[in-house]
Amino acid sequence: MKHTETGPKEFPLARRIGLPLLTFYGLGTMLGAGIYVLVGKVAASAGMLTPLAFMVAAIIAYFTALSYCQLVARYPLSAGEACYVEHGFNSKRYGIIVGYLVIFTGIISSATLINGFVGYLTHFIDLPDYVTITLMLILLGLIAAWGIAESLWLAAVFTVIEVFGLLLVIVVAGGALPDSIPWQQAFIPDNTLIWGGVLSGAFLAFYAFIGFEDMVNIAEEVKDPRQTMPRGIILALIIASLLYLMVAFVAVFSLPQSELAASAAPLKDILEPHHPMAGTLISLISLFAILNGLLAQLIMASRVLYGMAFQGRAPAFLAAVGKRTQTPIIATIIITAVVLIFALWLPLVTLAKTTSFIILIIFALINLSLWRIQRKEPEDKAHKKGGWPLIGTLLCLFLIGVQSYNLLFSAG
Repeated sequence: MKHTETGPKEFPLARRIGLPLLTFYGLGTMLGAGIYVLVGKVAASAGMLTPLAFMVAAIIAYFTALSYCQLVARYPLSAGEACYVEHGFNSKRYGIIVGYLVIFTGIISSATLINGFVGYLTHFIDLPDYVTITLMLILLGLIAAWGIAESLWLAAVFTVIEVFGLLLVIVVAGGALPDSIPWQQAFIPDNTLIWGGVLSGAFLAFYAFIGFEDMVNIAEEVKDPRQTMPRGIILALIIASLLYLMVAFVAVFSLPQSELAASAAPLKDILEPHHPMAGTLISLISLFAILNGLLAQLIMASRVLYGMAFQGRAPAFLAAVGKRTQTPIIATIIITAVVLIFALWLPLVTLAKTTSFIILIIFALINLSLWRIQRKEPEDKAHKKGGWPLIGTLLCLFLIGVQSYNLLFSAG
């Protein structure tokens, strides 16, 4: 089948992204809306050990991130996960399944985020839900199709706003904490039975780290991806982890555990006692956080769809690239349209655990893929063996097992 006039051979994706923009993109995909709403939910399981739950989630994410760094250096392509699994298991079918799973999680997350945006927006403007959802998705779809550098610069601005909101919590609420805080209560369990709650909280906290894997799907638009991508992934993950730990620490010592666990807007509740306008400000920042996460998901899902088409795993017309924008126009339009349908017809439910479950399965496959590739291919200067893929696999499977046990136990 011949490529269209705007096909990828004539107009490849533009390589315009350097390390700073890439890091901001990765940080934005992780910060998203997760930390702004999940601290309270994690506290419901982990209690005072919420910071430890975030630390456990960060460690599990770190091992898988190392595998992604190794794989993206070998295969700097869009639809990265599909490519990695296909090479690792020598199965195009497995690659296709993983690719569509990644797209599915992006679509569902986007639909959930835009509904969450509607909930926050009602504090400022009262519009019918379908009007807000339709207008915002069309706007963000146009931004995603406009150009990768333009999209990521806007995402970088949103990310700066998100980071400011988290730092506001850390500085204002953290500065009001007494000097004699028993910090060890947040990191050292005093009872082995408490580990069940910590691990359950870590499973949910893991959702807040989802996003670093999205970075590999813009590899074809990154300058020198073999060097830049691994650095950007690790840098974004470290920054996000430090912010999460500090926010979680401040949260558990700022609000009573029952109040924190029941809060739908924990950061707002943490800040409000310190300044009358702080609650409104953090609500406004939350809107930008949600939009940033939504834009990142639209970019990611459209690039995966484009990459699968370009690599022969999806219909070829989906690989069409705009002559002027050098972005996957048709893939972006389709992803935006499908998100709109899901957002208008699905009720607003929490999909954090479902998304985490699917992503952990994908991460286990990614780690196994790297392990198999490293065993099959000889080590050379370009592809030195690195990472701990078997440890990453076991940690992902362990967290899946813990959550499956909790679900079966609670059901029983």
